This record gives sequence, C-alpha cells and structure tokens, in this order.
Amino acid sequence: MIILAMIISSFAKAQFVVTDPANLASGILNSANEIVQTSSTVSNVVKNFNEVKKVYEQGKEYYDKLKAVNNLVKDARKVQQTVLLVGDVSELYVNNFGKMLSDPNFNAQELTAIANGYSTLLNESTELLKELKQIVTSTNLSLNDKERMDIIDRVYKEVKNYHNLVRYYTNKNISVSYLRAKKQNNTQRVLNLYGTANQKYW
Repeated sequence: MIILAMIISSFAKAQFVVTDPANLASGILNSANEIVQTSSTVSNVVKNFNEVKKVYEQGKEYYDKLKAVNNLVKDARKVQQTVLLVGDVSELYVNNFGKMLSDPNFNAQELTAIANGYSTLLNESTELLKELKQIVTSTNLSLNDKERMDIIDRVYKEVKNYHNLVRYYTNKNISVSYLRAKKQNNTQRVLNLYGTANQKYW
C-alpha cells in the first residue's frame, strides 16, 4: 500500500482534490447526452450544448490547477496525466462541437449524430476515470501495489487511445465540412472557423 499512500499524499499536498474529476466528467457526459436525446432542431442543439459548456467551464479551473501541479511522484504523475487526458477530451468536444454549431455545412440531424459520437467517446473515457478513482481510493487489500500500478498504466493507455479517437473523430467531421465548402468555393470560411494551420489535418 506504500505507492497508493504516496499518490494520495501527493494529491493532498498539491491540493488538487478540489473536486471529483469523475463526477465532473459525468456531468459533462450527462449534458452531452441531453443533446442526443432531446435535440430535433439547431436551436435545441445550441440550447442543450450551452448546458454542456456551462458544466465544462465550471470544471476548467480544476483542470488548469491540475496542469500546474509539479513535483509529483512518478505514480501520482500518471494518475494526474490520465485525469488531464479526460479533461482534454472534454475540451476537444466543447471547443470543436461549439464551432460546428455555427457551421452551415451541418444540419440539425447531422449535428445530433455528431453529438452522439462524441457522447459515446466521452462515456468510455468517463467510465475509465471512474475505474481509476476506485483503484486510487480503494482500501481493498486484495490488490498489491504492483497490481494497482498495472491497472493505472492500463487505464492511462486506454484513455490516451480514446483521446486520440476524439481528435481523429473531430478532424474527420471537420474534413466533411471542408469538402462540402470546397464544392461551394467557400473553403476560407471553414478554415477560419476551425483554427490555425497546425490544427488542421484534412
């Protein structure tokens, strides 16, 4: 239990148990699911997305503080990185889907379908974060330190894979908009909407 104690001790000293990251991620996911379940028009999608954005912005301070934490023991650093990856997944969703809402190349049905894809990926990331929380905070003596760290490593790798999937999914959706704009000789609007040159992969 020594490694686990070091992780919890590092968390406490760093004061980054300001909020529960698993609950924060769940709040974003629940709001995202509302888009899928209740949105039939663009105005409904926008209204429901504003709730997602509100939940994310409430947690952004937590993620920003967590990024600033240094001098953690190696194992605590891996837990920190996993939580931050889930935060990045949420940020990719909030920032890019927010732009898609003002993109004329997507209709309400397509936006709902895109939201459904994000919701699925957010759900998987959130479930992994819940698993990580159980491992870090569990008092179950059936696992030794090596077994706990093996699970932490596995969860980190799986969350990283979902992070990459969300990035890929985002870029594929943007590329659809770009191709549609290209047919209309209006690509500059898409280029301006979705960010700088080094953020474009289409």
